[in-house]
Amino acid sequence: MERSGTVLAGRIAERRAGVGDPRALVGEMRRSTLLVPLDGGGLWSARSGGVRWVCAFTDEAALARFALHHAPGGRSMEYAALLGARIVDEIVPSLGEPAGLAVDIATEDGAMFFPPVAGIVPDGAAVDAGVGDGA
Repeated sequence: MERSGTVLAGRIAERRAGVGDPRALVGEMRRSTLLVPLDGGGLWSARSGGVRWVCAFTDEAALARFALHHAPGGRSMEYAALLGARIVDEIVPSLGEPAGLAVDIATEDGAMFFPPVAGIVPDGAAVDAGVGDGA
């Protein structure tokens, strides 16, 4: 069963307010259906700080705010509806470079970033894999 990103948006708001459990936020991201714009057949992403960020949105309104600035000529933007778990477990590792998930980058409060670290992405794709374990 697909879950709406609105629950995730609520968890993000909690974290911005300094409350809520970060593990619950990650869990909700994994269970949520996110809208990912398509860019020339692939998923829309941006590079910043040495990380490729897959951009996703919690609902059509958040995606529409993004599309206002990024869709050529104000056209509608095609997107894929994907579970957050699929993005971080399958898509991020397949990119072959440090990659994470940026949610709702067009909101006033800014994006919520899920970086490429253990506990968010698979260990093989985590930039901190092996740190602190003597490896």
